[in-house]
Amino acid sequence: MKKQIILPISDEQIKGLNAGDIVSISGVIYTARDAAHKRMDVTLETGGELPFDVRNQGIYYLGPTPARPGRIIGSAGPTSSYRMDKYTPMLLDRGLKVMIGKGRRGQNVIESMKKNCAVYFAATGGAAALLSNSIKNCEVIAYGDLGTEAIRRLTLDHMDAIVAIDCYGVDQYEKGQDEYLSSL
Repeated sequence: MKKQIILPISDEQIKGLNAGDIVSISGVIYTARDAAHKRMDVTLETGGELPFDVRNQGIYYLGPTPARPGRIIGSAGPTSSYRMDKYTPMLLDRGLKVMIGKGRRGQNVIESMKKNCAVYFAATGGAAALLSNSIKNCEVIAYGDLGTEAIRRLTLDHMDAIVAIDCYGVDQYEKGQDEYLSSL
């Protein structure tokens, strides 16, 4: 059964999610990829403020393609999340609760997720055009000079994803692989 998630999210909701759960996500989320993460890191190191309050919020690792006429956004598929691993713990320590992307995460991120009660959702790679149908509003809020990697505020309406890593550190990528190998 699909679990309904509305962002921003609370620790109680996160604690009710388990690796492998299928979710439908609605609400406001922010986009950020490599260049935006690096810029946020530099901003924090120099005592500046982030361009949005990350507390109880989520980041979708996304760099959308340009929107076709009459569309809110172009293709909106996830990017490989490991590229943000260097920067993720600093955001989790400041209250980030949700990340959406694709692929595995490093142990440093998983430990920080456990410490900060956060969750990582995997969106289906290769389904970027389909995922864009779940985006009902899109606005660049920071780093517009980065083009596709600018930070955007999105409004999601029932975007499907899977709990890839829960707040307890259970990793669906490992769990699924173990289940498969034990069935051989």
